[in-house]
Amino acid sequence: MKRMIAAGLVVLMLLFMVTASASTAGSASDPLISLGYLSGEYTTALKADISKTLSDATNKAINRLNELYGDYAGYSFAPSFTRVSLASRDTVMLSTGGSFILLSGSATLTTSSGTVINISTGRAVAEGSRLTQYHRYFCTEETTATITANSSSTGHVDGYYIVNEAAPNRPHPVFRDVLENSWYYPAVDFVYERNLFGGTSANTFSPSTSMTRAMFVTVLYRLEGQPTVGAGGQFSDVANESLYYYNAVTWANANNIVLGNSDGTFRPNDPITRAQMATIIHRYAEYKQRDMTASASVYNTFPDRGDVPSYAVDAMRWTVANGIIGGSNGRLLPRDTATRAQVAQIIKNYVEMIG
Repeated sequence: MKRMIAAGLVVLMLLFMVTASASTAGSASDPLISLGYLSGEYTTALKADISKTLSDATNKAINRLNELYGDYAGYSFAPSFTRVSLASRDTVMLSTGGSFILLSGSATLTTSSGTVINISTGRAVAEGSRLTQYHRYFCTEETTATITANSSSTGHVDGYYIVNEAAPNRPHPVFRDVLENSWYYPAVDFVYERNLFGGTSANTFSPSTSMTRAMFVTVLYRLEGQPTVGAGGQFSDVANESLYYYNAVTWANANNIVLGNSDGTFRPNDPITRAQMATIIHRYAEYKQRDMTASASVYNTFPDRGDVPSYAVDAMRWTVANGIIGGSNGRLLPRDTATRAQVAQIIKNYVEMIG
C-alpha cells in the first residue's frame, strides 16, 4: 500500500515539473514576471483599475454634492470671489457656505433661515443689519440670506448665489405738485414705491404740508412691515380702533418708540417738530438694535444746537452724525415743524444709511 502511494506522489511531481517547464518566460503564468510584462499587459490592466476607481470616487463626490445642493437650482456658483454690481434695491441671495464683501455703496442683510457670521469681527449678524464695507459675511450651515442694495453698490461674492434685479418701481400717479427738478422728487419716489407714503389725493402729494405725529409713526410702522399689535388704550386720545393710526401708535408705544405726554395723551394731530422726529427715529433705531454711537463733531458745528430740547440732544446728535437729518441753511431748527417732503427725505436717508 505504501509503495502505491509513493508511486502516485512521484507521478504528480513529474507532471508539475512538465507543466512549469512548458510555460513561457515572462508570461502571466511565470512567477518571475518580466519587465516586458510589467510595461505591457500588467500596466494596462493597472491603469484601467485606477481609472475605474477614480471614476467611481468622482461620481460619488458629485452625487454627494447633488444631495447637498440639490435645492439650489437657478443659483450661480463662484469658486472664488466674483465681482457683482447692484443697482438700488437689487438683491443677492446667498446659501450655505456663501460669502459677500461690500466694496462700495450701502446694503442691508436679512436672513430667511440660519445664521450669518461677520468673519471680520467673529460675531453673528443681527437681522436687518447694515453691512460694513470690506467685512466678509459668511452663511453657516442651513442658512439662506439676502443682501439688499440700498443704493448703487458693488461687492464680491463666492459660493452659491443669485442676483435679482429690482422689480420696476411702483409707478406713482403724476403728482402735479412734485416736479422732477425739485430736490425732494427722488425722496417722494422712494417712499411712495415702498408704500410708506400715499398721496393726499389722486394727483397731489402736498410736499409742503406739515407732517403730524400720527402720520410719522404710521410711516415707521409701515417700514416695520405693519406687525400685529396687542391691546391698546395707553393714550386717552388714541382709543378708537377704527383710527388709521391706532395700530401704529399702539405698536410704537408698546416698544417704547413713543411715550406720549404727561397728561396721558399722544396728540396725534399735532404737527411733529424736527426734535420730536429725531427722538422717535432714534428710539426706533434702538428698538432695531442698531449701532447708537455717534460723534458730536458735526452736531457741534450748528450755531442753534442750544435750541435743541434736552430730551432730544442725544437723538439729534445721532441723526446728524449718521446723515439722517441735515440742517437747513446751516441751522438745525429743532422746534420747527417738518413737512411731508422733509420727512420723505429723512426716511430715505434712514433706510439707506442705517437699514
